[in-house]
Amino acid sequence: MGCSVTAVDFRPARPTLADVARAAGVSCATASRVLNGYPRVRPETRRQVESAMAALGYERQRAARSATQKLSRSIAFVVCEEGLRLFSDPYFARIVVGVSREVTAAGLQLVLLTVPSTKDCQAPAMHFLGSGHVDGALFVSMHGRSPLDLDRIGVPVVVGGRPVFGEKEYEVSYVDADNHGGAARAVRHLIDSGRSAIATVAGPRDMAAGMDRLAGYRQVMADAERSDHGLVFFGDFGQASGEHATARLLDRRPDVDAIFTASDLMAVGVLRALRRAGRRVPDDVAVVGFDDLPIGRRTDPPLTTVRQPIEEMGARMTRDLLGLIVGGRTGRRGVVLDTELVLRASA
Repeated sequence: MGCSVTAVDFRPARPTLADVARAAGVSCATASRVLNGYPRVRPETRRQVESAMAALGYERQRAARSATQKLSRSIAFVVCEEGLRLFSDPYFARIVVGVSREVTAAGLQLVLLTVPSTKDCQAPAMHFLGSGHVDGALFVSMHGRSPLDLDRIGVPVVVGGRPVFGEKEYEVSYVDADNHGGAARAVRHLIDSGRSAIATVAGPRDMAAGMDRLAGYRQVMADAERSDHGLVFFGDFGQASGEHATARLLDRRPDVDAIFTASDLMAVGVLRALRRAGRRVPDDVAVVGFDDLPIGRRTDPPLTTVRQPIEEMGARMTRDLLGLIVGGRTGRRGVVLDTELVLRASA
């Protein structure tokens, strides 16, 4: 992919900006503003942070760099999933392609980390991120069930997908796809095609992508006066969950004639379950996925899907992160990239 993946060492390192912030009783963002010389900081707060830096022996290595200086260190690509999911879901390979392109051009190394959902498993990786080994971090596949404390890392962060936990949004920059709009276009296509009982196999309820795609489905169904909670099933974006959800759906609602599926991998499972049940696609049941992964072109029949610009998302995340590292920009910034309905034979 044009960049090296470096093994990580979780041994304790020098004091981090997060340590300084804790000692000074301020947020990491405030400590960073003091470190980078921003004028809009109260003198008392500035003195607290500077005293904490001196007491801890913190070395000022996080000051903003000029645009002419070459970045020579590393950034982390953090996947908030178990390692098995990282290597079985082609979404992650596609987004790393975009990240790798920008990392290589910047002369940086890419450090790959997986951060599972349990707090005990998160701690070593989060300590590593805040210990001076990387200049910034990209987070993808974040779940709300066990939220990460991104504010305490002490390096710039950009997230793939709208970072939410329940009703709360993290105050960090992010790059997302138009999940709501893409889902809405898919469901409108099914309605315009004459389908009447349109179900969905939605994504995880603790991820913004799952929530937004479900919201797009529900909005169009409500506008068409077809809302029906009995047509909503959930999966985890993986193939097996799509297959299991469809089996339950057919058992409870045999009248279903279309399924909007919140990921292409789940759609592969949907197609398998329909074939096993003797349902023809698209004659009996139309199927639409989401992602436009290469596997969707090889299904039988080829999969109608919503294309999201996965590689461009990775590239844009990386460019934004490098802007934070080089320019010292602060504040939250959200970028939403367009999606597109790709028509094939399944719907």
